Order: sequence, then C-alpha cells, then structure tokens
Amino acid sequence: MTDMTQGPEVETAAQPRKATKRGGGDPATRGRTTIADGVVEKIAGLAARDVLGVHAMGSGLSRTFGAVRDRVPGGSKSVTRGVKAEVGEVQTALDLEIVVDYGVSIADVARAVRENVIAAVERMTGLEVVEVNIAVSDVKLPEEEDEEPEPRIQ
Repeated sequence: MTDMTQGPEVETAAQPRKATKRGGGDPATRGRTTIADGVVEKIAGLAARDVLGVHAMGSGLSRTFGAVRDRVPGGSKSVTRGVKAEVGEVQTALDLEIVVDYGVSIADVARAVRENVIAAVERMTGLEVVEVNIAVSDVKLPEEEDEEPEPRIQ
C-alpha cells in the first residue's frame, strides 16, 4: 500500500486550482484614462442648463454668435457655450457664465448649478471637482426677446 500524503498535489472538484494573474495586478489599473476638457465642458453645460432659473449660458455676444452658428445647416447647438474647464489627472476646475431668469434668487440658482454640475461631472468622470466659479452675466427680463437674429430667408 502506498502513502498518499507524499505524492504530487492532485486537483479535485472540491479544491479548484488558484487562477494565476497575468500582467500583474488588477485589470482596472492597467493603462491610463484621460478625459478631454471638452468632455467635462459638455457634461457641465448640460447639468447647468437643467437647473430651473438658468435662462442661457454665456455672455450676450457669445450667445448672438452661437445663435447664428446654430442656424447654419449642419451646425449644432453648442452645449459648451459659457463653460470653461481645466482638467488635470484627478481633478478639474470649472468656470461658468450664466444668464438667469428675472425674479429668481441668484444665490439659490448659483448654489443649485454648482451642486448639479459637481454631481454630474464627478459621477460621469470620476474626477474631483475642486471649484465651480459662476459669473452671472445677465438677467432675462420677461418682456425681452431672445437675442437670436431673424432669419434672412423666409
């Protein structure tokens, strides 16, 4: 009779063989992910526009040029208008320029924009938002028309 305790290890169904990791380490840590400034600007622009009381993004001049650009066939609405992002490896900082509706609390709108932008950018990118600076460039009065030029072709 042979002693079974000194032979080679035998794999049984009760003891599966340990998987050998290749490439060293967790697959999530193999390689780099970079996020362009424009990606963060789009996310922030859409998140800011979702806040009640934000009438538009950008200064009057940029909105006028944007309205003209939007009317050009093939042109698309710029969701990054009024948004500037600086993106690092793990952090980002944002500058927003907004136009608020008349009658809303600017402080409340700014706080809501800041919260919404930070939540959206951090959730989608994993970057830490270190600051969101908001400049209110105008107030949209109820009787004012939007600053979009009339179409030349009727």
